[in-house]
Amino acid sequence: MKGGLKLCVIPARGGSQRIPRKNIKDFLGKPIIAYSIETALKSGCFDKVIVSTDDEEIAEISRQYGAETPFIRPAELSDAFAGTLAVIKHAIEWFEAQGEVIENAFCLYATAPFVQTASLQEAFKQFQTTQADYCFSVTEFATPIQRAFKITPSNHVEMFHPENFTIRSQDLEPAYHDAGQFYWGKPSAFKQQIPVYSNNASPYRLPRYLVQDLDTLEDWKRAELMYQVLQQSGELA
Repeated sequence: MKGGLKLCVIPARGGSQRIPRKNIKDFLGKPIIAYSIETALKSGCFDKVIVSTDDEEIAEISRQYGAETPFIRPAELSDAFAGTLAVIKHAIEWFEAQGEVIENAFCLYATAPFVQTASLQEAFKQFQTTQADYCFSVTEFATPIQRAFKITPSNHVEMFHPENFTIRSQDLEPAYHDAGQFYWGKPSAFKQQIPVYSNNASPYRLPRYLVQDLDTLEDWKRAELMYQVLQQSGELA
């Protein structure tokens, strides 16, 4: 294929612990992984959209929504300690073993119902322009992390950086965190497992209202409510 393959990999192991069967749990009428698959296909950014899973039920549901499942992920990459970079590395090397040349690789999480086709397309342009190892989704912390505090064993408050107590919020430098949606990357970066948080990674900024972690059932309920509001307001395309 001229220029090589643009590969989208959606990691979706079966053994999620905090929310059982999270990757195929119903989210407002369909399995949550369907949102990622449909957005990836609709974006036009990829030659192949695959799901890397160790679970046949997840594989079957993924195929129903248009993704390919060319392999079953090996057990050593399917436990709670398997890192995302290692999973994408495995997928790239599997295709290379079939004689494919991978031009660009993309990791899209299975639990990213707020991901938009425009974000994928714009982030790809940014990835190309910056020539970074990665371009990944980020969003700003809602409150200055420099004024964070902890609760002590005696149920009192202790600031991590007390010198920032008297500094106005607007005078503190904004801080960002991984939005947990996607990563564009050079195949070589994934294969070498170069850390995403590095000087040669480019952040694609998302508004906070399009970002929600899905680690607990409370997160899940909040995300469903957010999605319904955004859908009604026309913010979701």
